[in-house]
Amino acid sequence: MKKDFIVIGAGIVGLAMTARLLETGASVTLLERGIAGDEASWAGGGILSTLLPWDYSETVNQLAMYSASLYPQWTTALKTQTGIDPEYHVCGLHIMRPDRNHQTRALDWCAAHSVMIRQRLLTYDDPENISGHRTDQSTYPTLFMPEVAQVRNPRLLRALRQRIEQLHGNIIEHCEVSRLTTCNLKVTGLQTSHGQLTADQYILTAGAWSSRILGEHALNLDIRPIRGQILLYRLPHRTIQSVVVEQAHYLIPRQDGHILVGSTTEDTGFNKQTTTDARNRLSDWAGNLLPALRNTPLLQHWAGLRPASPGNLPTIGRHPALKNFYVNSGHFRYGMTMAPGSTEILLNEIEKRKQPFAISPYQQGWQTAAHRSASY
Repeated sequence: MKKDFIVIGAGIVGLAMTARLLETGASVTLLERGIAGDEASWAGGGILSTLLPWDYSETVNQLAMYSASLYPQWTTALKTQTGIDPEYHVCGLHIMRPDRNHQTRALDWCAAHSVMIRQRLLTYDDPENISGHRTDQSTYPTLFMPEVAQVRNPRLLRALRQRIEQLHGNIIEHCEVSRLTTCNLKVTGLQTSHGQLTADQYILTAGAWSSRILGEHALNLDIRPIRGQILLYRLPHRTIQSVVVEQAHYLIPRQDGHILVGSTTEDTGFNKQTTTDARNRLSDWAGNLLPALRNTPLLQHWAGLRPASPGNLPTIGRHPALKNFYVNSGHFRYGMTMAPGSTEILLNEIEKRKQPFAISPYQQGWQTAAHRSASY
């Protein structure tokens, strides 16, 4: 019998989940409170790695690395199917001015996980050397991870939407879910701004809004919005080729000369207004690192609400009490990175297939808050 799903939330995870379910022959309706692909997934930078993996748990990195490994085939297939290029490419990542302790931890972690990393000396105050320019100025240490890739997230979101339309999936925008209707430990319907909607099975991929939608059924699931602000510039030439990271900030160069500067981490609830303070801090940092940006007009400044979870660990799996309800949410800064891997893990659980690794760590979000990390 053909399975009938409703997926709640049309960010990167919801779009990827919907496309994969449709490819298995399921009937799928995707609900979005706003416009599909227009929240945190659009607002992010598209770096396909945890920024500094040695600062994260093994369970976070395991999912991120598995998911990143799926990207080349996934994006190639989407480009062929839709004609939209998500611009996946391996660009590398520079970590600027790491201290000795940071270098030691980074080198040890990369050696243990067979991840390529190199120590390099670049010229101080000349980030153009990142693209291979030579200079005789004084030098400073960096770490370079050549295998890190990026994707242009707005284009990936458009490709997924088109793929869903090709497969005759149903996307309902401006459809806000207000309540789950349940009976005998099953969801029997959703109360929405479009009326009551029903399906055989339900999947929640609503990011920062997930706990709010679950309401009384959230149990101890703790997913909350954390605002991140990003700036956008464009230079006439590709001054840098690789992603550049310094502490909590980064530069992401696109292939057409655009450069993203990010980002902030702000606990402001569901407020995603941009601020002058964040703009000044990000632009000052970027101008000091890349002087070419100092006199370059700011093209755009935006904010998104990341779905933060304790320990940065998403929840992926069936609801512990509701038999036909699944959750795939709480990916914090790495929803784009983890989307294809999270999709395959949940699809494996739904279809009772073998998993690539133990998935119980990604189902701990339901446990009592006192028994898990509260770090964000």
